[in-house]
Amino acid sequence: MSPALMKMWVSLAAMGFMFISIVSIYFSRYKLKGAFRMITAIFAYALMILAGIIIFIVVMSGPTAD
Repeated sequence: MSPALMKMWVSLAAMGFMFISIVSIYFSRYKLKGAFRMITAIFAYALMILAGIIIFIVVMSGPTAD
């Protein structure tokens, strides 16, 4: 697998993490109650931070040769 294709899959996974975190934040704010609300929110924000770090690394690594 070429480096460019690998970067594409990694960035696609990061976008998936962002989507999951948005849905989780929505549920934790409006649908859930109690301790499960806090656990879901922490999970969602951790995924959002991880996705941001991954996208930052992919963008800052620059273009690939091929």
